[in-house]
Amino acid sequence: MNYRTLGCTGLKISPLCLGCMTYGVPERGNHPWTLPEDQSQPLLKKALDLGINFFDTANSYSDGTSEEIVGRFLKANAVREEIVLATKVYFPLRDRPNVGGLSRKAIFAAIDASLQRLGTDYVDLYQIHRWDYHTPIEETLEALHDVVKAGKALHIGASSMYAWQFAKALHTAERHGWTRFATMQNHLNLLNREEEREMLPLCRDAGIGVIPWSPLARGRLTRDWDASTARTESDAFGKTLYTASEESDRQIVAAVARIAEVRGVPRAQVALAWLLQKPGIDAPIVGASKPQHLEDAVAALELHLSDEEIAALEAPYVPHPVVGFS
Repeated sequence: MNYRTLGCTGLKISPLCLGCMTYGVPERGNHPWTLPEDQSQPLLKKALDLGINFFDTANSYSDGTSEEIVGRFLKANAVREEIVLATKVYFPLRDRPNVGGLSRKAIFAAIDASLQRLGTDYVDLYQIHRWDYHTPIEETLEALHDVVKAGKALHIGASSMYAWQFAKALHTAERHGWTRFATMQNHLNLLNREEEREMLPLCRDAGIGVIPWSPLARGRLTRDWDASTARTESDAFGKTLYTASEESDRQIVAAVARIAEVRGVPRAQVALAWLLQKPGIDAPIVGASKPQHLEDAVAALELHLSDEEIAALEAPYVPHPVVGFS
């Protein structure tokens, strides 16, 4: 595994990040397709064995049980200093006042709860999961700055917002001398390329590390368009992401299939290779519910697509509605 620097930080990361939303108690939260701890541990171990040292979870995944499973595994199987551990804050774990959003009160409570579940004194990257329209960005940024100064997080990141919002946050932090966002975790794949318009150029200009989520479009890029899985049937949020441009999306999925067949590789490798060749991408966040998913992700690091192949993959794309921000 060839490690790289995350954005303008000093963190050394694998060029793939393991997304840990897949691991959690199925009966907790709103992800009934997740894997319980005994099924999660072999996959987490395989990721480590393949050289992946970057793990991303969130306080809201499976009612906090994703953090618990990941934390227990890493504590027992990894050297903390060698691992880059990321989590997120915003979505509430229960429907009560002050337990969600990005107020100072909510952030201070959430970071302590996350650290307890993860079984660690600090996270390497603490990210806001969404933009909070009900809290001034100044309050959020100062609270995150204080979290960093308290040693509970080394860096802060953002996820899924408009480019103007991210630019405002970067400018506000600079104006006040607060800790600046170091990363952007955004929605980017062959079926949703809207981030190429403004967010990716902004991140390249500002030296922001980019760690896209859903690089395989919830698995749609890895199988025939009409095929389904237990996750696609029960993933309520996923169903909102890829429904508005089905005609062009079907053509893209078919193009992935054609190139994969010619290359003699799984479709996942082709879709990931396309993203990995995009300028400014630090580490796509890949999910894995089977060992093969991890093997394909690592193999994609060595797959170089030609200009002609990239053009064939991109040709059917049409402008898409912006999704994933709420």
